Amino acid sequence: MHHYEIHRSHRIGWLRAAVLGANDGIVTMASMILGVAAAGASMKAIVVAGVASLVAGAMSMAAGEYVSVSSQADTEHADLARERLELATDPEHEHAELAAIYVARGLDEMLAHDVATQLTAYDALGAHARDELGITNNHRARPIQAAFASAATFALGAALPLVCALLAAWALPSVPMIWVVSVCSLFFLAILGVLAAKAGGASVWTSMLRVTLWGAFAMAVTAGVGTLFGVTV
Repeated sequence: MHHYEIHRSHRIGWLRAAVLGANDGIVTMASMILGVAAAGASMKAIVVAGVASLVAGAMSMAAGEYVSVSSQADTEHADLARERLELATDPEHEHAELAAIYVARGLDEMLAHDVATQLTAYDALGAHARDELGITNNHRARPIQAAFASAATFALGAALPLVCALLAAWALPSVPMIWVVSVCSLFFLAILGVLAAKAGGASVWTSMLRVTLWGAFAMAVTAGVGTLFGVTV
């Protein structure tokens, strides 16, 4: 009988980028709408600024994630290249180094050397990458995946407050847009916190409160700036 276990660590790469993108999209768009609306801008100006912010933000997220994660990938590749060279030029030292790692983790010296010998014979570079450098397939840097996840989720997140603003102007003209966008955006952030917690196996309430409170703070500050200057953008 097989024993199956469900682990979530393989989701870390795309989950981080996706949550960051969606959260940034909702908060950025909602804050922009509140700030511009508080300054007395027209609905047309809000829509134009919103669409421009959505496109610019998505491209910025994609570029930022790609550059950032590419730097991590470059470091990983450099470390692996160095490890590959050391395995080719000084295998005895690398074997002793691997055995010492296992001794430090609790194996006796003889067993540690046996484990190091077998793992070296099976996949020397993989053993050193995992146990010496901490590089595993689940946690490897994937720049393109991170860029697409961030851009797509930012665009999706940013579209939600913008659609709410349009619906508010059309269906609820008597209700201040600021309140409609604020309530809807906080609701979306709460849902995002719940989904992120479910995907990552974290506390739902902690994740929801963390995302929602920081989003509310950002929107409040931006609306305050718009009210303070009171300039139509």
